[in-house]
Amino acid sequence: MRNKIKDLLNAEHPESDITVHGWVRSKRDSKNFTFLELNDGSCLKNLQAIADEDIGTYDVLKDINTGASVEIKGDLIESPGKGQKWELKAKAVALVGGADQETYPLQKKRHSDEFLRQIAHLRPRTNKYGAIFRIRSEASFAVHQFFRERGFHYVHTPIITGSDCEGAGQMFRVTTLEDTKKPVAEDFFGKAAYLTVSGQLDAESYACALGSVYTFGPTFRAENSNTPRHAAEFWMIEPEMAFADIHDNMTLAEEFVKYLIWFLMENCKEDLELFFNFVDKELEAKLTNMLTNDFERVEYREAVKILENSGEKFEYPVGFGVDLQTEHERYLTEKHFKKPVFVYNYPKSIKPFYMRQNDDGETVAAMDLLVPSVGELIGGSQREERLDVLDSAIEKMGLSMEEYGWYAELRKYGTVPHAGFGLGFERLLMFVTGVTNIRDVIPFARTPKNLEF
Repeated sequence: MRNKIKDLLNAEHPESDITVHGWVRSKRDSKNFTFLELNDGSCLKNLQAIADEDIGTYDVLKDINTGASVEIKGDLIESPGKGQKWELKAKAVALVGGADQETYPLQKKRHSDEFLRQIAHLRPRTNKYGAIFRIRSEASFAVHQFFRERGFHYVHTPIITGSDCEGAGQMFRVTTLEDTKKPVAEDFFGKAAYLTVSGQLDAESYACALGSVYTFGPTFRAENSNTPRHAAEFWMIEPEMAFADIHDNMTLAEEFVKYLIWFLMENCKEDLELFFNFVDKELEAKLTNMLTNDFERVEYREAVKILENSGEKFEYPVGFGVDLQTEHERYLTEKHFKKPVFVYNYPKSIKPFYMRQNDDGETVAAMDLLVPSVGELIGGSQREERLDVLDSAIEKMGLSMEEYGWYAELRKYGTVPHAGFGLGFERLLMFVTGVTNIRDVIPFARTPKNLEF
């Protein structure tokens, strides 16, 4: 059994006859000793291993360089060096896999994010990206734990779908036809099929049976956007609750975001410190602010008035019926309220068909959670539970009742008020780490003209 470096660095006492596997971060030769800095991915810090010329496998060290994988057996002893409690005194060293020093791209120096995106298969070996993806792993666990503790059921919704939840039409088509001009009736499913943009509609049907459900999986948008905030493939967390309204929705969203931040600050302290110290010096204060303050709630009309009266010169004009842009969202969160803000009751003209229409005839019970630095983190709504109103909305949007008949039928048999939202997982990770490009918080980014690795 191999020992994890994370456990060894946190050991209470010396240990004998341990085995460590890892990758060499650096190598330093002395007259009669060789020092190796090892990392096995279990934590940010390295474990120093010392091999002296008396061990029987000392000669193998001449073939071990930065990037090589090794197995070292020895004893964990107290380290006389500063800044480290333990070190590994080697009894045997074995080279598992060598690394060509002429071509190995990760040497002991700073590399730019742009360079590392070109070697996405190797960048997890760096401190920054190792930390990012450990945080991503812990955040994934926290998502499931949050909903489990609240009695939600995890539902796997389809990745291949025939429905466009958002009505935007920016979907990737899935086909087995070499000639895509052939009738879709000849295709695998006998109709047009796409990669899903959201699991929401499917999740609603399960919320109307199981009460509270959530999905957590990949979603896709065929949007030709090369911004730091958009990707063609990303992960979404989408809860749906029966017997809930827009205010219940905002309450759950606030609890959820605070829980994830709290969980990561408790369980990823070492990795987060890297981002506090080297990415954004104000990041820790921003996260603490999220935990200690109630999120603001403001209606869309009021938000527009605040923006119109701000005195700011926005690139995009503000007015009723206009969707808020990132610059508007950041003004509200960073300058006006100085904390996260729910904006709700948006004009129905800019929102999808499924959102519940308000009594004013102009707005729907939609809500967005805006956070500093990132802008929109969550989008959601109370869903339209009235059959006649939903039918009318589907018709006005020019959608096929044959396509959405099953969805409308949920309102025919035991309809209930229900609500839900979607949280972009990568955007949450961007906010928590201070990383400004979505390509750096997902293992292998899928963006226009980029399908490598």
